[in-house]
Order: sequence, then C-alpha cells, then structure tokens
Amino acid sequence: MSWNKQEAVLYLRMHALGKSHSECAKYTRRAIEAGGIRIERTHDAKDYGPLLLRAGFRELPPGSTLHSGDVAVIQPYPGGNPSGHMTMYDGTEWISDFHQQSMYPGPGYRKMLPPFKIYRMN
Repeated sequence: MSWNKQEAVLYLRMHALGKSHSECAKYTRRAIEAGGIRIERTHDAKDYGPLLLRAGFRELPPGSTLHSGDVAVIQPYPGGNPSGHMTMYDGTEWISDFHQQSMYPGPGYRKMLPPFKIYRMN
C-alpha cells in the first residue's frame, strides 16, 4: 500500500485530544497506519526510529525544511518521561495525541532540548 500523508494528517487532526494523555506513540503510529503504512510496534516512543526506517521512512538531515507527514522521534531528558516522544507535522503544527505548541511537547522538553530525529516517507 502506498503512503497517503493527507490521510495520516487527517487522522491526527480528527483524533487529537485537548491535552496530552501520554499516548503520543500510539496516536502517531495509528496516523501512519491510517496513511497506509504498517509499522511495527514498540512500547517507547524513543524507540520508533529504526521501525520507521524499516517501514520505508528515511531520516532527514538536520535543518531540513519540514513537510506535512514528517515524523519526529524525540529522546527523553533527565527527569522527564523516560519513553521520549513521537509526533507528526501537519504542515502547520506538530500533533501527537494532542495539538502541540512546538515539536517539543512540553516545557521540560523545550527547556532541555533533548536530541531528536525527523523521518519522512517519500
């Protein structure tokens, strides 16, 4: 099945909650699947990078221009959620299980700026 990023983004927009429910990986993975790509599952958001690569996504070089459907996998920071975070860009904003203020989902992430990688399906 081919990648339909519009369907993936639409899924996230329609299912996003008013605030985080600590289900970023589940919502983002379901959006990817709504776009037509099957992806293996793992418990922690921080571990989705290799699974995205195996599903056909590619890692973008730092500083790349973002496109709708791009997925960020963010590593945890000391004192934060040890699972890390996963989110998708809809062309205007980052969405996971909620509409985010930025790619980093909360103040701890925005303060600590943990490492991340962005993936794109061609």
